[in-house]
Amino acid sequence: MRMIVALIQPTKLRAVQEALAKVGVERMTVCDALGYGQQHGQTASSASPRGTAPKMLRKVALEIAVNEDFLDRTIETIAQVARTGSGGAIGDGKIFVLPLEDVVRVSDKVRGPEGVS
Repeated sequence: MRMIVALIQPTKLRAVQEALAKVGVERMTVCDALGYGQQHGQTASSASPRGTAPKMLRKVALEIAVNEDFLDRTIETIAQVARTGSGGAIGDGKIFVLPLEDVVRVSDKVRGPEGVS
């Protein structure tokens, strides 16, 4: 079991959600997020003076628990659909893959891989 945390552009959320549903990934948590990366929140039109705090940019964080058989298709789908343009661009986001030690479905207390679905 793995936990995928993907940070993507808010404008890509609907397309990623639809693409994931097509490959059988239909459960996720979505959170609004603010952050900055290697460009410190600067875009071509918003350069800040040196020495100022980096600008926080809006992203969307997807949290998706998957069993191993869904891992690659989930990562590949997000990476393909979340890119801007044909070659992608800085700021398109990141995908983190974390080990998931256990899952407990609250409604019936089912644990482990069966609890993910």
